[in-house]
Amino acid sequence: MTPGDDLFPSEDGDTPLTPEEQLDLIPSLSTRAQLNELERHTINTTRVWAMRPKSLARPDLLTDAFARELHRRMFHGVWRWAGRYRNSEKNLGWAVPRLTEGVRNAFDDTQVQLSHASYPLAEIAVRLHHRLVVIHSWPNGNGRHARLIADVLVASRSAPPLTWGARANLVPAGETRNRYLAALRAADENNFAPLLAFARS
Repeated sequence: MTPGDDLFPSEDGDTPLTPEEQLDLIPSLSTRAQLNELERHTINTTRVWAMRPKSLARPDLLTDAFARELHRRMFHGVWRWAGRYRNSEKNLGWAVPRLTEGVRNAFDDTQVQLSHASYPLAEIAVRLHHRLVVIHSWPNGNGRHARLIADVLVASRSAPPLTWGARANLVPAGETRNRYLAALRAADENNFAPLLAFARS
């Protein structure tokens, strides 16, 4: 593969990868389906790690450092940029120089919401998920990372888990993914009811 090739064209709702970012793929893959399957495996392995009692008891779950570690584990062995914030502008998300600020503010605000019980726990987790998606810190994997962060927050407080569309695979195009994207767009307008309903369905 050479710069300018697009081996993994983006699907609806995906963050497009630059040719340079695609060159940071570690294994030799030839299709989007192979990439999706490999990423799903590493993410599932990370979920098992994140849901261990020892992980859930960590004091740094709502920090920039934990967010980076989680992303690195999710995409370790797949992308060389795993765990590193993007350095290219995308079709959505915050400007690159403000990514660290945005993530830290999102976690700080979540801590305040938790301490004041501003919303029920599930809604706090869903609002954090949406905020991280809007910031869009990573070259790719933003939605999957934000959902796992929300799941970790809920599990760390021994609350009923979020199911995100009956635990559907939200990566490939389809009706469930479309409902998720529509719920995100509603949250953009400060209507969190559809996203909260989706997260609980």
